[in-house]
Amino acid sequence: MSSPDRLTAREGGLLVIDLQGKLLDTMRYGDLVVANAVRLIQAAQLLSVPVWATEQYPEGLGSTVAEVQELIPDRPSKRTFHCLGVPGLEERVRERDVRHITLTGIEAHVCVAQTALELIDRGFRVQVPADAVGSRNSMDWEFALRRMERAGAVLTTTEAVLFEWAETSDRPEFKAISALVRDFVPPRKRKDKHKDRPRPKDTDPDEDE
Repeated sequence: MSSPDRLTAREGGLLVIDLQGKLLDTMRYGDLVVANAVRLIQAAQLLSVPVWATEQYPEGLGSTVAEVQELIPDRPSKRTFHCLGVPGLEERVRERDVRHITLTGIEAHVCVAQTALELIDRGFRVQVPADAVGSRNSMDWEFALRRMERAGAVLTTTEAVLFEWAETSDRPEFKAISALVRDFVPPRKRKDKHKDRPRPKDTDPDEDE
C-alpha cells in the first residue's frame, strides 16, 4: 500500500475546470495553464486515471479550448461555481473509487478554489498543481493557492504530478510519461492586456522578466 502522503494514479482522478477561451484570452499565463492541463489529461489517460471536465455558463463564456475538447468530449455545463453542482458528477467519481483528485483549470480563486473546498468538505483529498491553474489577476491566483493549502489541499506542480502518478520507471507507460516532461516547451506568457501586479518571483511559474 502506498503512503497516504503520496497521491499516485491508484485511487486518483483528474478534474479539468472551465478551460474556456473567453476567459483564457484575458490571462497572461493562460497558454501555460492549457499546456499543462493537456499534459495532465494525456498522462491520466495513459495511466487509466479517470478524467472529468466542466464548462461554466458556456453560452456566455464560450466553449472549452480545442486542445482539451479533442481529449475530453463530455464536458457538462454548470452555473454553480464549484463543480460538484454538476448533477451526477460526485456519484460518477465515487463509482470509480476515487479518493484523491487533481484539479486543473480556471479561475483559481473562483471555480477551482470553491471546488477544492467542496471536495475536501466531502472527504476527498485534493492536489492543485500551481502551474496548471490560473486567474486573470496575479493576487487572486496567489491568495487562492494559500487558501486551498490552508484548507488541506496539496500544492504541487504538473511535473511532480506526472512522476507521482507513475510511481516507477519500470511500468510500460513510463516512456510516454517521460516524454511529456522531456519534450515540453513552456509557452511564453502573453503581453499584458490589462494592468496586473506581477507575481512574486518565488511563486511565479514562468517568470521571464
